[in-house]
Amino acid sequence: MLTELSIRDFAIIDEISITFNEGLTVLSGETGAGKSIIIDAIQLLAGGRGSVEFVRHEAKKAEIEGLFIIGNRKHPIYTVAGQYGIEVQDDQVVLQRTITASGKSICRVNSKLVTLAILREFGKTLIDIHSQHETQSLMNSDNHLDFLDMYEPKLISKTKEEYTELYNKLDTLKKRYQKLNDNEQEMAHRLDLLEFQMSELEQANLTPDEDDLLEEERKSLANFERVHSALQDAYTALYGEQRGLEWVSQAQMSLQDNSKYDSFIAEKSEEISNHYFSLEELAYDLRSQIDSLQFDPGRLNEIEARLDEINRLKKKYGNTVNEIISYSAKIEEEIEQITNKDSHLNTLLKQIEETEKDALLEAEQLHNIRKKAAESLTKEIYTELKGLYLDKASFSIEFEREEIQSQPKLHKNGFDQIKFLISTNTGEPLKELTKVASGGELSRIMLALKKIFSAHHGVTSVIFDEVDTGVSGRVAQAMAEKIHQISNDSQVLCITHLPQVAAMADTHKFIEKNEKDNRTSTHIKELNEIEQIEELSRMITGTKLTETAKEHAKEMLELASLFKTN
Repeated sequence: MLTELSIRDFAIIDEISITFNEGLTVLSGETGAGKSIIIDAIQLLAGGRGSVEFVRHEAKKAEIEGLFIIGNRKHPIYTVAGQYGIEVQDDQVVLQRTITASGKSICRVNSKLVTLAILREFGKTLIDIHSQHETQSLMNSDNHLDFLDMYEPKLISKTKEEYTELYNKLDTLKKRYQKLNDNEQEMAHRLDLLEFQMSELEQANLTPDEDDLLEEERKSLANFERVHSALQDAYTALYGEQRGLEWVSQAQMSLQDNSKYDSFIAEKSEEISNHYFSLEELAYDLRSQIDSLQFDPGRLNEIEARLDEINRLKKKYGNTVNEIISYSAKIEEEIEQITNKDSHLNTLLKQIEETEKDALLEAEQLHNIRKKAAESLTKEIYTELKGLYLDKASFSIEFEREEIQSQPKLHKNGFDQIKFLISTNTGEPLKELTKVASGGELSRIMLALKKIFSAHHGVTSVIFDEVDTGVSGRVAQAMAEKIHQISNDSQVLCITHLPQVAAMADTHKFIEKNEKDNRTSTHIKELNEIEQIEELSRMITGTKLTETAKEHAKEMLELASLFKTN
């Protein structure tokens, strides 16, 4: 869960540090105090799009840092961290985001610099933010298939992976077929180019690792005197009268002659004998290498010329000789394909047909799994909607498919296209969400889905940004209870203007805006029980506090406590 959040020079926030707890944390305050700005900061921390507009006026940079404690070692964050070589110690993950006044964005995970894309990978496993933008995502039917797949990931993921592998293979085969089947003029030009390149490479007659071997030989020839002198000096130091080997031989004989009198001398006598023979063999190797050295100025010139030719080819065909050889084999294969185009087209066509047949079978299996998941999801949604006073609502998941010549058209997710359909009133036909759902109804539908998916998602922190807009009365109470139920599976942070939701808080934080030295800044404090009663009273009545409102606030807190206990 998110335990610490530090924000500096971000929008109207100069510097704040917030501690979060488990369960449901409610953030309340006057409009414009900075509640949504805090959510914006968390969104940036999760890899959201940044802007220089977020940097506080006259500040050099905005800084956001969040500490997450992840005790479950099976949490997907550990897999992501392993993929990018980031160590997680003491179950702690620290996300950092800096946006400079010049627009530069700097991202870190556990102090290691990462790209924004990598930060986003970490963020989506830790934080799930629901805002008006996500409501629009829910209303877009293009996203409904992802929602359904998210519902039963264990059942769907394996089949989906197998289908994706086949689909990618099919896509590659089709692209190769299309490329090979391009018009004759383009193929003729391509063939001329490849044959010219092949001729040039054949004339070069390269051998594997030739560049490395030539570089080594050139280095040796260019430093011939140094190499010869070093070998000669080493050999002279070891071999000859009054040299190293002679002294070692004397030490060997001295110990050997007296080895029968002392076990230590016997042991060391054998050791020094072994060293002597090793040094003697080394001296012979040095002598042999010295005898083999021959300085050939002509050979050095040959090497220089050959390396010049190789470097010229490297500029065109690869960074190393081995890469050039690999490229040569590749174009040889392509020349053969173009020359025998018809034969290869027939082979590719057969491969496409076989792979497409396998992909269709896998897509059909994926479809069947989704149909079962859709039935289960529909039942759960009915239960959740009933609890949100949408018991007259009808919900359905409609499956569609596009066909070409009586065969389903495949796409990256199979051949399924789905839509969430709903009717909120008895007797009304099922329609798409955009056509029937009001703001308050849509909030409840979203919350029903979020309640269902919170147990499947695995994210540690769910954030609601004024999801209770457009509801009141008993519906507001039902939404408050639903939000608290979600906090049983994940930490929940919720911005709200509804006293029903605020009363459910396990922790209530109040955000206010102050002015000092002609500058506006945001401050946050955690409310105690008395302060919470006063804040709930203000939310009930507006600005004026009355004893009746306070009694009502106390009663709301007592009822909320009773609900949480039960």
